[in-house]
Amino acid sequence: MTAPGASSLTVLILTFNEARHIERAIASVRDVAMRIIVVDSGSTDATRELAAAAGADVFQNPWSNHSRQINWALANTGIDTRWTFRLDADEVALPELASQLARLDSLPAGTMGYTVNRRIHFLGRWLRHGGLYPVRTLRLFRTGHGGCEDRWMDEQILVQGPVGHLDADIADINLNTIGWWTAKHNDYATREAIEELLGGDALVRRADAEARLEPRARLRRWLKMRVYRGLPFGLRAFGLFLYRYILRLGVLDGWQGLCFGVLQSFWYRFLVDVKIREIRTLARDREQSLNQVIETEYGLRVAETADTTGQSGKLPGA
Repeated sequence: MTAPGASSLTVLILTFNEARHIERAIASVRDVAMRIIVVDSGSTDATRELAAAAGADVFQNPWSNHSRQINWALANTGIDTRWTFRLDADEVALPELASQLARLDSLPAGTMGYTVNRRIHFLGRWLRHGGLYPVRTLRLFRTGHGGCEDRWMDEQILVQGPVGHLDADIADINLNTIGWWTAKHNDYATREAIEELLGGDALVRRADAEARLEPRARLRRWLKMRVYRGLPFGLRAFGLFLYRYILRLGVLDGWQGLCFGVLQSFWYRFLVDVKIREIRTLARDREQSLNQVIETEYGLRVAETADTTGQSGKLPGA
């Protein structure tokens, strides 16, 4: 049943084994959304049952990557509200943001999408330093005027038209163990390596020219591709750690900030570099293409198109 104060808003949540988080995520937006959609990719726990019991419409679709899953959901779940909001299963919309989502009708008619602030909680602490807060992320957009760019990692929601900002927060508060976190980032490192090996400048040019990547996201992308990727291979991860932990004062986030800096800025980024080197070496030694090595060793069909809408890569409304 739709809450009395709900906006013409659909909240979209992707899930896989999120029984620990899904009820919390839904509860944070239940009172402000007309509809909550959960797209599950084959959970083996009670995620789907809990989501349905909490009032969500539950769909299933096999997993490939975030971009393809988001675009599949936008094309196949019958979203007919004026606005769509993307929320991760381990995130919550904090009360101030929920309050603003309840007043969407008051937003300017010409603005097609909105960024919000994202908080990261790690090992029980909100990380306020190290350049981690506030990071703006585009999550709210007018239905039919937004979609997800085709990337293996660091995918962004793109809209056709002006972008505004809601100065309120979503909070990423994952309750899983550090072992789960490292396993997830091992998978992310594979996808990041694929993105660097096979993505390249064409995706950035397409995002900038055709879909107006949100300015701060565009700057972060430019720094990553033009500055970070130009640093010496294998040493750039250590440089990123020093930048975030020392220059951006990640040290002020206590032992949790140290753990995050070492694991995310150094270990994860170094692992990406190792996988890039490994894939290139295997391709050379086996006399195979990069695509063949990635599909053989990692089981990922990198040549598959991410366009699930029949629009040849165009965003809805383009």
